[in-house]
Amino acid sequence: MTTSASTLRARKRRDGATPIVMVTAYDEPTARYADAAGVDALLVGDSLANVVLGHDDTLHVSTEDMAHHVRAVAAARPAAHVVADMPWLSYHVGVDAAVTHAGELIRAGAQSVKLEGGAVRRDVVRALISAEIPVMGHLGLTPQSVLAMGGYKVQGKTRDAAKLLLEDALVLQSEGVFCLVVEGVPRLVGTQLTRALDIPTIGIGAGPDTDGQVLVIHDLLGLTKRPPAKFVRRYADLGTAMTDAVARYAADVRNGSFPDDTESYETPEELRD
Repeated sequence: MTTSASTLRARKRRDGATPIVMVTAYDEPTARYADAAGVDALLVGDSLANVVLGHDDTLHVSTEDMAHHVRAVAAARPAAHVVADMPWLSYHVGVDAAVTHAGELIRAGAQSVKLEGGAVRRDVVRALISAEIPVMGHLGLTPQSVLAMGGYKVQGKTRDAAKLLLEDALVLQSEGVFCLVVEGVPRLVGTQLTRALDIPTIGIGAGPDTDGQVLVIHDLLGLTKRPPAKFVRRYADLGTAMTDAVARYAADVRNGSFPDDTESYETPEELRD
């Protein structure tokens, strides 16, 4: 059975639920393998700009780019919930445009969309939910605001900043978001937001007390070119494994041992002299 937004909405740890597990996915094989591992949600994140396309930020992907990757993830037919990031400028210039862009992602195969920001996004969230599109929120370190923030910096480090995050979270909850990603905040802030909300929180650099966790799959598999952030735990070093495998293949080609007889098709009798 496919995990729905309403199913995730009920996953509060204080009510006895197990923590939500979410990872990013950008293509069919990754979605297929992650789903087989039993994750609850697959985020087709705009982080594809960084880890797939090689950009320094998430500002260089469009709705068309996102829909392309959503279709690839959906092709795996995962049981996990598929949520798609709304890219920069797809929901910043009016509610009508936001609904149109979100609709493209849903038609591509997403079951919900995620957007960044708090009270400033109230009207957009309301319009999307009115259009029957489930919405996941995202507060704290919001990568699409990297230029305004002056870099990727921990948020909520003062009493006033933490209070504003809570106010924004309560606004998003009141407007009907089913879940909230909390990124790059002190552990205590992640804990306080989780306790204050009736909807589940999914942390990424927000401490262990949130209702779930999300990581970029390239980070946890060791496939990124940059040093991992403080909150990343690497569970494999596939980058090294890939380089070693391709190097062995290259060596076998160059020394003539690939392909061998077992990897070649037999010549039919009528083609023999």
